Amino acid sequence: MVGYRLFAETEADRIGEIRGSVRNLPDGSTVEVIAEGRRVLLEEFLEELKIGPAHALVRGVEIEWGVAAGEFDGFATIY
Repeated sequence: MVGYRLFAETEADRIGEIRGSVRNLPDGSTVEVIAEGRRVLLEEFLEELKIGPAHALVRGVEIEWGVAAGEFDGFATIY
């Protein structure tokens, strides 16, 4: 997806208090986002991720909620 990783980073920074990572998966068309934070902020972040950046087509979003591991200091792209 065109610009999706940068979009996810920008939205996490805009919302604030979102920690985690975003990366492309090996299939070349799937982006994985792992995020931790307060539920209300994560839900806002998720709504933005469902829309995505301009010129990108978000075909679907799979959501898996779990217990935060506390392993992230900020939000970053993994290359």
